[in-house]
Amino acid sequence: MNIEELRKKIDEIDQKIINLLNERATCAQEIGRIKSGSQAPFYVPEREKAVIEKLLKSNQGPLDERAIRYIYREIMSAIRSLEKPTSVAFLGPRDTFSHMAALRVFGTSAEYHPLPSFTDVFTEVERRRIDYGVVPIESSTGGSVSDTLDLFINSELKIINEVLLQISQNLLAKCSLDQIRRVYSKDNALLQCRNWLRANLPGVELIEVSSTAEAAKRASQEPGTSAIASKLAAQTYNLEIIAERIEDIPHNYTRFVVLGHQIVEPTGDDKTSLLLSAKDKPGALYNLLMPFAESNINLTRIESRPSRQKPWEYVFFIDFLGHIKDEKVQQVIEDVSDRARNLKILGSFPRATIELET
Repeated sequence: MNIEELRKKIDEIDQKIINLLNERATCAQEIGRIKSGSQAPFYVPEREKAVIEKLLKSNQGPLDERAIRYIYREIMSAIRSLEKPTSVAFLGPRDTFSHMAALRVFGTSAEYHPLPSFTDVFTEVERRRIDYGVVPIESSTGGSVSDTLDLFINSELKIINEVLLQISQNLLAKCSLDQIRRVYSKDNALLQCRNWLRANLPGVELIEVSSTAEAAKRASQEPGTSAIASKLAAQTYNLEIIAERIEDIPHNYTRFVVLGHQIVEPTGDDKTSLLLSAKDKPGALYNLLMPFAESNINLTRIESRPSRQKPWEYVFFIDFLGHIKDEKVQQVIEDVSDRARNLKILGSFPRATIELET
């Protein structure tokens, strides 16, 4: 076949794709009408994971796994918006890594609300003024995000999903490298890139600002200025990517969680988060963890935080593989409850795969 014949075939395929997408959207709208009378959630993370995993198993290429995930994330985002516009809060401003994490979960058709603090994200979702929230909970280099953990102590919100994002820093500017006289970025981004900056921009002024998005905005306005920020910020502020992946530690991941009210059903590949407080006696923490070991349940994280109720009293955040509806997990929860002073289930949700920053 020649080029014109191939293009004609592509046009025919595109028409079939459009027809099928609209057919899919019609089915989704009918589901939305059924849900509207039952208060069932319109965003169902366990269902979306099952759809994508099934497609990946049947995919024979040449599209790779990453492309399939991206395409169907956007398809489901667009169709979900026909059922009900989904509102999502995150720690602002836009074009930051928190914004990118929210996009990875909900796609570009959701309504996004950048808020000034973690407390605001929790409050708006708790009061149901916004449907969902996305907040960072830990990073592979900096550890846990204490603000998020502390807010869970008194919140009734559930963790309903998670996303792992590879955090990659980029040097953005409207000039060449040798013309750069100052670099703007958030304090931790400058620290993450200090070796690269020392080697490639010695003597250049480093200026801390409130966010990487603010840094990109300034770089777009001031001559001889650059920013360390995401590729999303480069697109928004029409900046060139002068250097990619300039962070000193190449494998830097941040884990974000999705806040909501609903109970998520098992997928077969799940994670559960608990908040525990131990009884004040020798070996209390050991006794809390023993049922997990005896049941061969894999703990993926344990973190302590001050309880804020009594001096030197702590609560423990524990993540493990499994779902609260699993029979083995239910038995462990029962055993741990007998040994703990307090136990709070923060949620069971689909376990995330690593998402590369783009």
